[in-house]
Amino acid sequence: MLRGNFFRGLGYLGEGFRLIRQPGLRLFVVIPLVINILLFGLLFYFLGEIFSALIATAMGWLPDWAWLQSLDWLFWILYGAVILLMLAYGFVILANLIGSPFYGYLAELTEKQLTGQEVSPDDGWAAIIKDIPRALWREVHKIVYYLPRAIGLFVIGLIPVVNLIAAVLWFLFNSWMMALQYVDYPADNHKVSFKALRQLLGDTRLSALGFGLPVALLAMVPVLNLIVVPAAVCGATAYWVRENGATRH
Repeated sequence: MLRGNFFRGLGYLGEGFRLIRQPGLRLFVVIPLVINILLFGLLFYFLGEIFSALIATAMGWLPDWAWLQSLDWLFWILYGAVILLMLAYGFVILANLIGSPFYGYLAELTEKQLTGQEVSPDDGWAAIIKDIPRALWREVHKIVYYLPRAIGLFVIGLIPVVNLIAAVLWFLFNSWMMALQYVDYPADNHKVSFKALRQLLGDTRLSALGFGLPVALLAMVPVLNLIVVPAAVCGATAYWVRENGATRH
């Protein structure tokens, strides 16, 4: 039996967007946001340079017909579409790898603001720097959990008839993964293992899917996905406090 409240889960991301505007949290929203913008800007630029060279090479192979030579604009449109899809689906993984130490601290500050209680005696930049290796390793755990299941769903999508349900399964799985991804930050602050977190979210699965659904949708929207990550961290912390909070530990 599925437990939790799907509609209550939907509200946590909206609360996250409200929380990231709080003065005490803004700095730890802005820093990873700036890093991500610079990184993806450079990535987009270098991919554009590579693709430009590939287009020039491909056009050199075509017959010297004016109408064919004028098709380079079409290649650029296709390039833009491909890059947007790559950024949409790859953004969350890369953004979380880059920002994980900041997001753990952002979750800690958010929880303090929501509850009025300290989560950890460690504080400030020294704690963030010290936490980088462990935070990155935690992100690797999530990727290891994600990949075999994603591959399995991809294979299902290749099977005739069965692939009709693959889109629904992908949608549900991505919503579940987004809940796992972001609630993991406050859970990790409380030294809850990734395995234990999966069990906790399973106890309120409908709430988890309700929270993960809008995060998964907004993560696919270029530019907006830059903002949704810190908002999801704050929303996930509100989820943790109210659904799987410290009263259980």
